[in-house]
Amino acid sequence: MAQAFRPQTDIALLATDHKRHPIQDVLLGVTLVFGAVAFVTAFFYNLHLLTSWTGLIGIGTGLYGQFVSVTTRERFALVIGIGASAFGFLLGMAHGGLFGGVLG
Repeated sequence: MAQAFRPQTDIALLATDHKRHPIQDVLLGVTLVFGAVAFVTAFFYNLHLLTSWTGLIGIGTGLYGQFVSVTTRERFALVIGIGASAFGFLLGMAHGGLFGGVLG
C-alpha cells in the first residue's frame, strides 16, 4: 500500500491547521516573555528602564507576529502578550521613560 495513513505526532498546540509554524511560535514566545517581564517589572518604580524597553520590544515583536500569524490561537496569545507589553511600556514611560532622565 503506497499511500498508508501516517498520523502526525509533532503537531504544536497552537497549530489548528495541522502544520508547523516555527517563525510564528518563536515570535509568540518572545512576545509572551517580554510581556511578562514588562508586566512584572512595571510595579517597581526604579526598574523603569527595563520595563519600558522590554515593553517596547514586546509590542514590536507582537505586532509583527500578528502580521505573519496563521491561526486564531496564535493571534489570541499574541494579543495577551501585546497587552502585557503595552501595560509595562506605558507604566515604564510614566516612571521615567526609555532613557531615564539621561537626556534631560
